[in-house]
Amino acid sequence: MRPYRKVARAKREEETRLRIIEAAVDLHGSVGPANTTITDVAKRAGVSRMTVYTHFPRDSDLFVACSAHWASLNPFPDPSQWVESDVQPRVVGALEELYGWYGLNQRMLGNIFRDTPVVPSLAGVMEGLWSPYVEQILDALERGWPVEQDDTEKLRATLRLVVDFDTWRVLTGYGLDDERSAHLAARIVLATFPPEPRA
Repeated sequence: MRPYRKVARAKREEETRLRIIEAAVDLHGSVGPANTTITDVAKRAGVSRMTVYTHFPRDSDLFVACSAHWASLNPFPDPSQWVESDVQPRVVGALEELYGWYGLNQRMLGNIFRDTPVVPSLAGVMEGLWSPYVEQILDALERGWPVEQDDTEKLRATLRLVVDFDTWRVLTGYGLDDERSAHLAARIVLATFPPEPRA
């Protein structure tokens, strides 16, 4: 009986942990991390505040778990799949995929990016998760781009601008859909740094 009780207890603990994560994710998506308290999470999950702290002693622990859970349900575009050898179709296709993902997840992403500067524990998690992901995107897009050495930093800065969530939000805020926004952003980069060397 004892091994069975241990297994049953472990299962209940895992179910409780998941309820807490799902409650926090729901609140982050609706009101944002800055407006989410441990009391709110506990109430939504149907547990005590102490239970939340038992599973997640630090705010950053909960943010990491929430990020992993949310990402499993809303997979990030995979830069390793942007393998076209020609720069133009690679950039256009990547921005179409990225902007489409932004469109599908705009509420959560908007709340996260809005609150990151004012929630230090969230900022630390984002620095470890989102920043490396953006670097992967830039590496994938920049690969094989025929630019002069002096222009490599400018190219990367321009790519960073067009892949930014706020750039998508500005473009779509003017009435462009995700696809047209992606094409416009791609044209900005391609016109500034032509994939074929200037004569």
